[in-house]
Amino acid sequence: MLKQFFYYLSCFCIIAACSCSKDENITDQPIETRMMTYLALGDSYTIGEAVAEEERYPNQLIPLLENPQSWEKPKIIAKTGWTVDELDAGINEETTLSASYDLVTLLIGVNNQFRGRPVEEYAVDFEKMLLRAIGFAGNKPDHVVVLSIPDWGVTRFAQNRGVNQQEVAAGIDAYNQTKKEICDNYGVKYIDITEDYRAVGSQPEMQAEDGLHPSGLIYTDWAKKLANHVNTITF
Repeated sequence: MLKQFFYYLSCFCIIAACSCSKDENITDQPIETRMMTYLALGDSYTIGEAVAEEERYPNQLIPLLENPQSWEKPKIIAKTGWTVDELDAGINEETTLSASYDLVTLLIGVNNQFRGRPVEEYAVDFEKMLLRAIGFAGNKPDHVVVLSIPDWGVTRFAQNRGVNQQEVAAGIDAYNQTKKEICDNYGVKYIDITEDYRAVGSQPEMQAEDGLHPSGLIYTDWAKKLANHVNTITF
């Protein structure tokens, strides 16, 4: 009997030890949190032509968000000179895209306007691109933000070319009105950056060295406008 008693006692001790070890492992195990992801689609304004990488508005946006440490570095698909259809082709060639992102921003169209393409053509192309952006946002329109097209007519580049600022402004306004109406139709947030840019874009410190693209100070303003809205989104 004594031998049997010690046998059961040893079994009980082993079971208790295993239970404690299991509990300790659960307690010590860090809880993994998924990092938030951000996809920025666009052209030279999004890639930040003529400014440092950290001055791009997608990069400046992250520190302004709530819990910035929980966000990954932005994934940017943009290239100087791209029209909407060229952005579409660039997306198709990208091999490192995720299935979906927590946030998607879209700023595209200035090169369509610069090349003199009709606004009706832009409307068709932009709507298709917006639908792609919504798809990248997990089919959540409220996780997509569209920025208006800046007025390049106020820049030193435009002045040196002797362009008609009023004609450029009218073309930009027509494009922006079209994209805003499309955004409204799909419940996508549209942020106007054009009017503020017109007010200060001609100032030397607000322009990059090339005299055409914005400086980091302008991108800071855009990032703040974005952050004010993005921080209201429920993720």
